[in-house]
Amino acid sequence: MATKKWSATVSTDSTHPDKGLFNRSPAVIAKALASKKVSPKGPASGMRMLNFYINRAGKNLPESRHAALEKAKTILSGIIADQKKQTPKKTAARKSTRKDTKKTPKKAAAKTTTKAA
Repeated sequence: MATKKWSATVSTDSTHPDKGLFNRSPAVIAKALASKKVSPKGPASGMRMLNFYINRAGKNLPESRHAALEKAKTILSGIIADQKKQTPKKTAARKSTRKDTKKTPKKAAAKTTTKAA
């Protein structure tokens, strides 16, 4: 029997949630999806997995469970925002302050030869 949805054939190795994780409390879901064990690439990867789960469940997801998963998304968003604040920003390479290091354009030595035909 052919699958009706493309998402049924998706398999991933980027996240490793425990079985039944999405049936737990929003705080537990968010904490687990932010962990390196479940999401080695970081909490943003966990957020993608949570969105995928919600979208895949679609109409079959009860309203109460959908609300709990949306709360988990809110908590996970906060974790991601906190992580971004803590990550040191990369500084741009410092420019030389010496004034005598100006670059001068190279002169092209164009030789033209003309031959009389």
